[in-house]
Amino acid sequence: MASAAGRAVGTATGGDLMRMPWRRRPAGLSGRLLEAAGIPRRSLADTSDREVCREVAFRVVRRDNEAIADVLTVLEEELANESEYERAVSFLEDLQNLSSHGLAAMRSSEEIRSLLGPRSMVCWNTVDGFWTEVARWCARTDRALEPMTRFLEVDNRQLQALVWTGSRTLPGGEKLGLAEALLFEKNGGTPIPGISHLAEVLRRTGQG
Repeated sequence: MASAAGRAVGTATGGDLMRMPWRRRPAGLSGRLLEAAGIPRRSLADTSDREVCREVAFRVVRRDNEAIADVLTVLEEELANESEYERAVSFLEDLQNLSSHGLAAMRSSEEIRSLLGPRSMVCWNTVDGFWTEVARWCARTDRALEPMTRFLEVDNRQLQALVWTGSRTLPGGEKLGLAEALLFEKNGGTPIPGISHLAEVLRRTGQG
């Protein structure tokens, strides 16, 4: 009987076909995004799906990064994959947040929208609508929002990736982030379909 190694490798003239794991399509959204962006997984300190998606968004939103079209093609495909839907929308939300800050080095919302496929465009508009409602709720309830300016001045790259993807800058310069989204949902606001910031936080803290 052939050994496991022999079965895996095979030969050119018989047996099983040679398997080349390094040529397989990376499993899951995060792996495909890394491949499309040309980022080696081993170069990342944190390789969890969430952090991979955050890092890819932080890199490809830059004007000097040419991989964004390939990355958005992957995103469009994965939005049709039910098991990856939540991560795909979260990635789109990261891009939207980053583009809201008006930084010269980063693509604007209009530039990113011009590259989106039909599924991605629907999700983009849905995410944008959610955050618009969060902002309106904050205005109705007189919730004070701090200026985003000081958060955009941080020099630490890890903090930039974390804070800039997790918050958005409103037209008036105010910072809108997870805290406001959680309060909005907790007080009856409608979450993004299929994605609840409140439910996600409860899951992470073992309460949901």
